[in-house]
Amino acid sequence: MTQTSTTHPQLFDRTALDLHRARAKRDALFLHDMARDEVEDRLTLVNRTFTRPAIVSGFGEIWENFSPNATIVPDSEVLDLEPGAHDLVIHAMGLHWANDPVGQLIQCRRALSEDGLLLVIMLGGRTLHELRSALAEAETRVMGGLSPRIVPMGEVRDLGGLLQRAGFSLPVADVVPLTVEYRDIVHLIHDLRHMGETNALEQRLKRPCPRQFFVEAEAQYRSHFATENNRLPATFELVCLTGWSPSDTQQQPLRPGSAKMRLAEALKVPETKLPD
Repeated sequence: MTQTSTTHPQLFDRTALDLHRARAKRDALFLHDMARDEVEDRLTLVNRTFTRPAIVSGFGEIWENFSPNATIVPDSEVLDLEPGAHDLVIHAMGLHWANDPVGQLIQCRRALSEDGLLLVIMLGGRTLHELRSALAEAETRVMGGLSPRIVPMGEVRDLGGLLQRAGFSLPVADVVPLTVEYRDIVHLIHDLRHMGETNALEQRLKRPCPRQFFVEAEAQYRSHFATENNRLPATFELVCLTGWSPSDTQQQPLRPGSAKMRLAEALKVPETKLPD
């Protein structure tokens, strides 16, 4: 019997992504600088000293001088991390480009020693929702259809579930919102290009668009989202995920029904019985 192998379709064109990142400009990587600041702030809240950190990033230069012992690796599909070698793994601004995000998280967990910390910063679901809406409306009006133009990004609740699927303990997910205003849609797209964050979807439209498409997109953007001073707001949503590699020494949630005291008694308030 002849065996045949099947390959799963890839959502992202990693070759295109690498080319986009190679053209990025350092002074436009403000989201990556913000991600590093966020990571450093959060680590100050953890009562632990990390001596063997690893950083997964498409822009390793952002993380220079983070720690003298840090290992910095690119966010390729297969991460160059040694199993069990790190007490901290930071996955910075790349998980939204992963064809297999759960696989990325599993690789991070395997790279952690027992009770090690994973900290992920990535773009979340409401990122560029204004641009997504304007482009979709313009393409429908001008070109009679839709093509994938902006990366589909996960909502914070779903992204938190990925940590559990990857085997992490004590998972937490939260959001840091940011709004940036632009003079027009051209300047926004130029900024995205200089960030290395332009369209790298495998099924993207690969032919030039007519000028009328961008004229219509600008009109739709202004019609629905322009501020009082006629500028265009662009939402960026940074999602922060944290999880710990499993350890017997970690605190565990109580089993349902195992509480020794009723909640009303603990709060010293009257207990109210709900109607049947």
